[in-house]
Amino acid sequence: MITIGNIKIDGNVILAPMSGVTDLPFRRLVKSFGSPLVISEMIASKAMILQTKESLNKCKKDQEQYPMSVQLAGCEPSVMAEAAKLNEDLGADLIDINFGCPVKKVVNSFAGSALMKDENLACEIMQAVVNAVKIPVTVKMRLGWNQENLNAPSLAKKAESVGIKMITVHGRTRCQMYNGKANYQEIAKVKEAVKIPVIANGDIKNFDDAKLALELSKADGVMIGRACYGKPWLISQINDQLQNKQPCPTPSIQQQYQIVIDHFNQMLDHYGYATGIALAKKHIGWYSSGLNCSAEFRAKINSTGNLQEIYHDQNQGKKIADEIRDVIEKFYQNHF
Repeated sequence: MITIGNIKIDGNVILAPMSGVTDLPFRRLVKSFGSPLVISEMIASKAMILQTKESLNKCKKDQEQYPMSVQLAGCEPSVMAEAAKLNEDLGADLIDINFGCPVKKVVNSFAGSALMKDENLACEIMQAVVNAVKIPVTVKMRLGWNQENLNAPSLAKKAESVGIKMITVHGRTRCQMYNGKANYQEIAKVKEAVKIPVIANGDIKNFDDAKLALELSKADGVMIGRACYGKPWLISQINDQLQNKQPCPTPSIQQQYQIVIDHFNQMLDHYGYATGIALAKKHIGWYSSGLNCSAEFRAKINSTGNLQEIYHDQNQGKKIADEIRDVIEKFYQNHF
């Protein structure tokens, strides 16, 4: 059990925000298995204020996802504050500030992990967001910009002082990107520096990884991202194991087939045929990982349908969606 401001989550394993992955259908699915907390894809604060269709899609909320956090990125305190208030009004339960994204496009606009190089500006952003909303505000960061500047403990102290209620630390620097191994001992220095909950992130793929991360980091919980690709039940399983409960069994092949079909249908409902099919193909591929003939299956899925045709003819979208369902059904029937 972790307390984040006035919100208590039942467990200590959290779904990481992942661009192009943790959309409404995936968050809803992960939550249905019992994930304590799900977080939206990163949303650019300026796009949120303009209320673009894409940003509004990313932050969609329903009671099935409670509690749900919206992650915002940006470098202007007033813009971040306004975007946070908009999301509070739209029903977000928490706001997460992104100081961790290492992607060049984000860093070059002086957002994400670039803000770890300017603690004063980072503090102004945190203070502005905390003052703008009544819901809890959290922060996700890295260990620092590079090995010579491991300032996560310093920034964490300042975050706590301005009212941040939880801190997640990815155990790498920005310059490491996703290379090397996550350093949980460095996360422990953040835990020593603050009294608010600290979450360890990076290289956590199973229960043993989660247990090791907690032991070395002394953190209150873990955040898991890419390991959940094609396994929306993983968060719940690890959460149960950490609480010494019998984890829910991995779904049978028949159950997995139904999960894939339901997820595909939800993506079509959420995005429409063109975008839904394009984005769903990667999820369908991830689900098949480890099964016999999965490479051939993925190739078949990826070559099914011409997305350009859908933009000009919605009937083509329905036809292609049916073809994909048939491919999925035949693949899984061979494994029943």
